[in-house]
Amino acid sequence: MASSMRSLYSDHSRYVESFRRFLSSSTEHQCMQEFMDQKLPGIIARIGNTKSEIKILSIGGGAGEIDLQILSKVQAQYPGIHINNEVVEPSGEQIAKYKELVAKTSNLENIKFVWHKETSSEYQNRITEKKEIQKWDFIHMIQMLYYVKDIPATLKFFHSLLATNAKILIILVSGTSGWDKLWKKYRSRLPQYDLCQYVTSSDLSQMLDKLGIKYECYDLLSTMDISDCFIDGNENGDLLWDFLTETCNFNTTAPPDLKAEIMKDLQESEFSIKKEGKVLFNNNLSFIVVEA
Repeated sequence: MASSMRSLYSDHSRYVESFRRFLSSSTEHQCMQEFMDQKLPGIIARIGNTKSEIKILSIGGGAGEIDLQILSKVQAQYPGIHINNEVVEPSGEQIAKYKELVAKTSNLENIKFVWHKETSSEYQNRITEKKEIQKWDFIHMIQMLYYVKDIPATLKFFHSLLATNAKILIILVSGTSGWDKLWKKYRSRLPQYDLCQYVTSSDLSQMLDKLGIKYECYDLLSTMDISDCFIDGNENGDLLWDFLTETCNFNTTAPPDLKAEIMKDLQESEFSIKKEGKVLFNNNLSFIVVEA
């Protein structure tokens, strides 16, 4: 690995911008919206039965867009019931955006929001030390397990917090996605970062099986338009390269042979499809529903 290559996570503003470009170039949020519309109502159908309040825990809630979609589905299922929504999110910037979104969204009168600026492991340690074990009716962990050191211990802990009829929803990249092939093939040649690990739904299924935890897995199709990655000097393409490889300024710091190899692979059918002159990377998502 060339010494000039460094992890994208070492430059926060570059990471945030490349992530923003990823969202605008992919069907990630549309795919999540589809799941929330079609599958979520059935999943949450019993979580609030005989309860006067529904307790929801959001782990890595980000700026809150997906959280509010989830809350609207819970409100539709249980009209008028009080909802206690607690959010664990390490980024102050994201929490500020989440609060802004709540302030300008109507029909949230029956929801109480509490934010905790901490990582999931900090939350786990705090709760365990205080011996304040609270049970939750719905816990969701959306695209955040990559940033957890000990995933099986995290799964076991949050599973222990489930109330009667409660569920955990986990969203992460599918084992059938291009990410799975990209990470397996190139991880040893790209910058490593202690706070992030390569994990897909295939890995997660194995962990849950070992723990003896019951779950269901749904896969939904999603793509990311990476056509700009093949245009020299294209700013959007450069930022998407950074996101794909988790490398800061990949285009200018990667060894030419590595870049050529990945560029060739990204156009192969196991990574992407070509449609109407575009190269669409396989960004398939898995939605894993864990039972109490």
